[in-house]
Formats: sequence, C-alpha cells, structure tokens
Amino acid sequence: MSERFVIRGGRPLRGEVAVSGSKNAALYTLAAGLLSADPVTIRNVPEIADIGEMADVCRSLGAEFEVDGTTVHIQAREFTETAPPTELVMALRASFLVMGPVLARAGEAGCASPGGDVIGVRPLDVHLAGFRALGAEVERVGAEWVARASKLTGARIFLDYPSVLGTVNVMFAAALAEGTTTIVNAAAEPEVEMAAAMLNSMGARITGHGTAIMTIEGVERMHGTDFEVIPDRIEAGTYLLAGLATGGDLHVTNADPAALDSLLTKFHELDADVTVGDGPGVRVSCLRPLNPIQVQAVPYPGFPTDLHAPMAAALTQVPGVSTIYERVFDNRTLYVGELRNLGARIITGGQTVIVEGGSRLSGAIVRALDIRAGAAVVIGGLAADGETEIGGVEHLDRGYAHLAERLNAVGADVSRR
Repeated sequence: MSERFVIRGGRPLRGEVAVSGSKNAALYTLAAGLLSADPVTIRNVPEIADIGEMADVCRSLGAEFEVDGTTVHIQAREFTETAPPTELVMALRASFLVMGPVLARAGEAGCASPGGDVIGVRPLDVHLAGFRALGAEVERVGAEWVARASKLTGARIFLDYPSVLGTVNVMFAAALAEGTTTIVNAAAEPEVEMAAAMLNSMGARITGHGTAIMTIEGVERMHGTDFEVIPDRIEAGTYLLAGLATGGDLHVTNADPAALDSLLTKFHELDADVTVGDGPGVRVSCLRPLNPIQVQAVPYPGFPTDLHAPMAAALTQVPGVSTIYERVFDNRTLYVGELRNLGARIITGGQTVIVEGGSRLSGAIVRALDIRAGAAVVIGGLAADGETEIGGVEHLDRGYAHLAERLNAVGADVSRR
C-alpha cells in the first residue's frame, strides 16, 4: 500500500513558517550547472523528489552530482552521453532543460518528450523553434528529439507563447552561442529571472531578464559559481491559502512580497488582513467574513496557474460564489472531483471553475492527482471537519518539502502512514 496523509481537520493554522527554495528555480539551476566544466555549488535547494530525479538525469550525461541536504555540487567536466535515458526523462518535465546546455557545449543533444504532471498540453515547439533559430538542425529520431549544430549563432527569436521552460532552454543555448540573441515574448517569471542571474554569475552576459525582451551576448565559456536559490513563491502561497482556509493567522517569514503581487491583490479583494513589512515575509489572517472573488490564472505577472487549485480549495470557505478562469493549462481542474468528495460545492464548465463557498467540508478519502491538486486536497482536509485520508502522497513529495512537519508546527494535525 502506498503512503498517505491523514489529516484531522478544523484546526486554525497559526504561527510562523519558512518555505524552501523554489522547486522550479532549483531545477533550472541544476540544468544550468551543465553549462560549465568547472565546479558549481547551488544552495537552498528544496529537499523534494524532483531534485533527485533531475540529479539522475544529469548523472546519466556524465556529470558529477552530489546532493548534501539543501546544497548541491555539480561538475560536468565532459559529457559521456548527449541524451538521457527515456525512462528518466518520462518522470520529470524539467528534464528537457538539459537539451540547451548539452547542445551548446557538445554540438549535439537529444531528449525524449518528457513526462511530469498530467495538467494539459505543454508543447515543445518553443524549445525546438528556438534551437533552430540559433542554427541547429532538429529532427525526431525514434522517441527522441535530436538537435545538432557545429556552431550556434545568435538570432532574434520571437516566442509564440511566453513558455517558461522554453525561454530558459533557449537562454541556456544562446549563452554560449556566437553573437547576440534577443528573445522577444520571453517568460518573465521570477524563476526565469533568477536562472539568468545564475548564468551571469557564471560569466554570461544577459540583460532584460524579468521582462518580455531578453538580450543574451554569447560568451566562449562559462565558469563555476556558488549560487543560492530564491524562496518558493508557490509554496509560500499554498501555506498562506491554507491559513486563510482554516481561519488562521499565518506568517511566511521568508516570502518575497514582490513575487506574490497577484495573490496579495486577491487577498485584499477577499478582505483578508495582510501584513507586509519592509523586508521578506507576508502575514495573512481573516478576522471577519471574506468576500467572493474572481480569479484568472495567466502567465506572470498574473495570478499563477500553480496556485489555481490551492486557491479554489480556500474559496470553498468563503461565503458566496467565486470564479476561477484557467488560461494556461487545459487540464488543470482534475482536483475538482476530489474537493467535491469533501463536500465542496464546486463545478467546472470548460476552463472555468465555479465555487459556491461558505459551507463546512467533511473528511473523506481523496487523492492527490498532481502536485497542485494535492495541495488543494490538503487545504480542503485542513479546513474539513473530521478525518481526511489523502492518497498519492508521492505527488506532494515532488513539490513540498517536509509538508506534514511544517503544517504540524503551525497547529495542524497531519500524520503520514
């Protein structure tokens, strides 16, 4: 029998919690470490399953990879392989990010279409079109996409969609290309901005990161670095929403308020009490009845799709009718049936989720169907009366480090069995 969480709900979350380094940003830094033959040290890496998966992908290419708690040491002196095994790639969407660094350094890279959460179509077109624009020949060989280039040359590249992984992968390849590359309609997420900052610390010349137009002046080689991953804004948002859903008072001590603008705006619309100081940290509580709201999940700086499901779970506790429109992924709403098992009045219509909130939830047996759907049922279980049993804990392990321990430290009753 697989492991599961058992939550005895109805307990307000109160106190302080610090979140781990960003899951997504950390995965980008691990791939970025492949751009240099020198030692690379990455700190504040979250202790989650996805890091181990990415480590295996990098090791399969010949990189030395040591994980020591929240610190990772990488050295990719040379590549013994230019394509990771398909069985490793299928476990993790971010595995495709090794294509850019390996192509830039070895002149050839291959990777099967990657796996990960089943939350909708996430095509590789942006990655492949970017490699072609830099001068690579790209073809499908069996299960793999293979890119080859004796020399990559800078180009002006327009992305059809501001894909986060596509922007990062093209940026990796362009960092060692000859000449200047301009990426137009680049993703502007804080994790992308941080990945560019890491490359600059390794000798890259990147400007405009964090905006829709990024410029990369190629360099001949990259050197090592000692770099720290930013706090996880999605994890921070998940805890804050859990505090809200339980009628608590929660302070995420190392959250970056600037990275949470869209979420904090929704908290103000809800009429929650929000405290933001001069430095890191966000505190949210609800000392009075909250207001229903409308949310659109869109690319950054809009409301993050990764907080769509946790927000829906929190809205089950807000009187009135709230609406969430999903504009990023076409299968993000798998969590809805699980929340209904807890007694939530929630329905879907296409990419729209309608929540009639304000009623008590009741404990039930539910499943974490992906990382963020798992976070939604955890929040639902925390708010519910009675005992909730959550299967599929392996999904939560991919995105949330020490989840039960951190929730229990702020007043929850969560056990792992």
